[in-house]
Amino acid sequence: MSKRILLSSPHMGGNEQKYINDAFEQNWIAPLGENVTEFEKTVREYVQVDHSLALGSGTFAIHLALIECGVTEGDIVFCSSLTFCATSNPILYQNAKPVFIDSDNDTWNMSPYALRKALEKYDELGKLPKAVLVVNLYGQSAKMDEIKALCEKFNVKLIEDAAESLGSEYKGRKSGSFGDYGIFSFNGNKIITTSGGGMLVSNNKENVEHALFLSTQARDQAVHYQHSELGYNYRLSNISAGIGRGQMEVLEDRVDRRREIFDTYYKELDHIDGINFQPELSNTKSNRWLTALTIDSEQVGIESSELIRQLQENNIEARPVWKPMHLQPLYEEYDYIAENNDNAKALFENGVCLPSGSNMTDEELNTVISTIKSIIGNK
Repeated sequence: MSKRILLSSPHMGGNEQKYINDAFEQNWIAPLGENVTEFEKTVREYVQVDHSLALGSGTFAIHLALIECGVTEGDIVFCSSLTFCATSNPILYQNAKPVFIDSDNDTWNMSPYALRKALEKYDELGKLPKAVLVVNLYGQSAKMDEIKALCEKFNVKLIEDAAESLGSEYKGRKSGSFGDYGIFSFNGNKIITTSGGGMLVSNNKENVEHALFLSTQARDQAVHYQHSELGYNYRLSNISAGIGRGQMEVLEDRVDRRREIFDTYYKELDHIDGINFQPELSNTKSNRWLTALTIDSEQVGIESSELIRQLQENNIEARPVWKPMHLQPLYEEYDYIAENNDNAKALFENGVCLPSGSNMTDEELNTVISTIKSIIGNK
């Protein structure tokens, strides 16, 4: 095909330009203005939390959440290992120490069993973490009831990295609403985008107000520029927030389409021995940001890496599952708590993410499916 089929590209709804134009007409193009205020309001009302803060990235949101949890130099933070580095890097920004936690096979997310092992181990050492940072991978919520209960038992703050899971649900509640802090990403490949951006949400008014203070360079109340704390330039621009307002209007449509894409992949490929899709936990609803599956090479007759390579040769973008942080050179010195086997490593070694953008046509979707069948059939 002449046109490359992408993994997940931006998909505009139509009203984004209206809100951008409003910002230009009002001359509010900096990190202030109606778009920022309304975008924050729309997200917090959708997620059903009390407070929200629009920021330049999801990474910024995680960094501020860690600060508000009191994480400082030498502190420990437990973190999902199977994730992108944007989850864990802010731990190092604070000169803190990550401890990585394995995945379970029911969700591919943080294992409550491994988390309990880690909490008990570090409790005995007298070094309980300041926070647990749990990721909802590819839109699927982690086992939040079990994880939240463990955090409460050991009196540890919970940060929910919902960067990939806006629009997902866990037992009737929106993803991002379970932790002391929730974070979202609006990067260009996410289910909705602001080009680049993120948001911090919480029910803690005082801490969100302090995060706002830090995100605007921590300027003290003074006529002159005065600073008593280290601040950051983390706020989202009013123009980008305008894109977000338009995108929020079509969020449910985007979730429906991505779930439809997943269902089509599942119908056409799940019957093949050795292909297993990321599960959807009972009483949850994944936004299916990306359709992800694992390949058993002995049964399918091809390694996941070879399937990805051949899809690339056919102008189809496919990716491995995230390489776990405990396998990254940057993090090799830090502790890792596995379930029994190393589930996160196995998911990485055998996992494939398929094109899942809501703007994929049925023709493109069928092309991906037929190409996969052809590749497997040739083995």
